[in-house]
Amino acid sequence: MIDLYYWPTPNGHKVSIMLEETGLSYRVKPVNILKGEQFDPAFLEISPNNRMPAIVDHEGPEGRPYSLFESGAILLYLAEKTGRFLPEAPEAGYDAIQWLMFQMAGVGPMFGQCGHFLGYAPEKVPYAIERYSKETHRLYGVMDRRLAESEYLGGETYTVADIATWPWIRVRWLHEIDIDEYPNVKRWYETVGAREGVRRGTAVLAEDEVIGNPTEEAREALFGARQFGGRE
Repeated sequence: MIDLYYWPTPNGHKVSIMLEETGLSYRVKPVNILKGEQFDPAFLEISPNNRMPAIVDHEGPEGRPYSLFESGAILLYLAEKTGRFLPEAPEAGYDAIQWLMFQMAGVGPMFGQCGHFLGYAPEKVPYAIERYSKETHRLYGVMDRRLAESEYLGGETYTVADIATWPWIRVRWLHEIDIDEYPNVKRWYETVGAREGVRRGTAVLAEDEVIGNPTEEAREALFGARQFGGRE
């Protein structure tokens, strides 16, 4: 059994989708980041960076409980555990890993900043909006060119690279993206979104999904001084 520490965000959806796709048994441990539950000392023991998702695999290496944070690392761990969604052949495997790293280092941080300055920042900062909007469009262009020559981001098969990236395209409205401008991304997005595991994964705690227009309590939990307070 795997405990999934989770809230319905793009990063959270990566792991819920992976768990649904692999068929592993798991139970959800909600971490309401809008109420500051990511700062709970018990959660910090699992995820010292006060970010979800995180997991505890009660049947980890050598049968011992094993905890893991950072969504990309979790995807690789679950892929190795199940032998799924990461090709065994070295070249194909690293093709998938490099596009997973592209998501972790590019898509996630840049799309996140774009969404923050467009929808969450308490005041409009034109330079930041222009900077991150342009970078978001640039990254869409990179993906569109890749998907013009490949069925999926990591290659010709569905991999952790697609699982990691798809949730960020799902919230493209927050980044003011017209997906019709990127026809190859659109084709891929629709193909991945039609998978039953993806549908089930994005349905986890869907009733609690809130994007944009944060309350003052949520703004403080997500962006306030508490981020710098360390352990309580």
